[in-house]
Amino acid sequence: MFDTVRLNTDQSIFQKLQNLGWGMVFLVCLVACIGFAALYSAAGGNIEPWASKQIERFLVGLVGLIIIALIDIKIWYRLTYPIFIIGFILLIIVEVMGHTGMGAQRWIDLGFIQLQPSEFMKIAVVMALARYFHAASQEEMRSIRFLLPSLIFIFLPVGLVLLQPDLGTSLMIVMAGVAMIFLAGAPIWLFITGGVLTAVSMPVAWYFMHDYQKQRVRTFLEPESDPLGAGYHITQSKIALGSGGIEGKGFLQGTQSRLNFLPEKQTDFIFTLWAEEWGLMGGLFLLTLMGLIFIYGIAIAWNCRHAFGRLLSMGLIVNFSLYVFINIAMVMGLIPIVGAPLPLVSYGGTSMLAVLVGFGLILSCNVHRDSKLPRMQ
Repeated sequence: MFDTVRLNTDQSIFQKLQNLGWGMVFLVCLVACIGFAALYSAAGGNIEPWASKQIERFLVGLVGLIIIALIDIKIWYRLTYPIFIIGFILLIIVEVMGHTGMGAQRWIDLGFIQLQPSEFMKIAVVMALARYFHAASQEEMRSIRFLLPSLIFIFLPVGLVLLQPDLGTSLMIVMAGVAMIFLAGAPIWLFITGGVLTAVSMPVAWYFMHDYQKQRVRTFLEPESDPLGAGYHITQSKIALGSGGIEGKGFLQGTQSRLNFLPEKQTDFIFTLWAEEWGLMGGLFLLTLMGLIFIYGIAIAWNCRHAFGRLLSMGLIVNFSLYVFINIAMVMGLIPIVGAPLPLVSYGGTSMLAVLVGFGLILSCNVHRDSKLPRMQ
């Protein structure tokens, strides 16, 4: 009898592994390998200090991704609110005793890694909203009273993230949260009203912004006004993008990065480094891979038979895509610099692990797409 039980368990795990969604895993690994190559180049053809650590973190995160994907979606459903509460507590800890770097207090020093709770909070917010809207009816989605708790899920953590200060992550949480409310079926007039109120409140928001944040907006509007000062980053980024041409200068041959003209080449501006060395074709290839990941995520959401899985996978893949769009638009000078990394490519421990946790949850929705979840918030 013991052998029979073990056989049934093994068969169950084997079936889960078959349904994991290995196409998405392959695409994630391919994009991560591009990141390793870019970080190797950023260090002047050396695996230290960035590429080696990034590879180690990715391998650990990849194992975690598979484990998360194999865990029953019902367990993640039950843990959603506790995960949100833990994330919120970590944000409070950051405010009380967080590690300060680059003028901001955003990290908790764990010794082996600088944990940035706001990265995981982006996932926790999406999970909480997916759970809350899981059993919502059309009548409830038209009720302001019903929608108010969802705004609390969004703006409570945003308030703490703004205190760090981290405007970029705050905006990402808000955009992902608004996208979740839209995907859940909230009426269009609500978003139009919100857009108008946001536009009207911009002068007030400008008053409360930090000086460096105001300077970023001014630099976005007129980068040429101070090319050696505030406009230096975006000016050098545009030069690197343009000098790459169609086919690029070749691997390890990017002059802007090798001569250290390109700032933060291992983090926020890593796409610029890649495009200078591999040109327009290399940049489009990377964007194509990102696009395929997005399409794969949408397909998983489409095939999921329960609302929690549909909303969770859709919300997480939209969150991933927003980061890709914002980072690339930022380095091209289309939007102000907000400090958003390029997922799976930019150097960073917490951001890498958070992205892989998100993909693990998406694949869990795929593995358990036929599960039956309780009809309750």
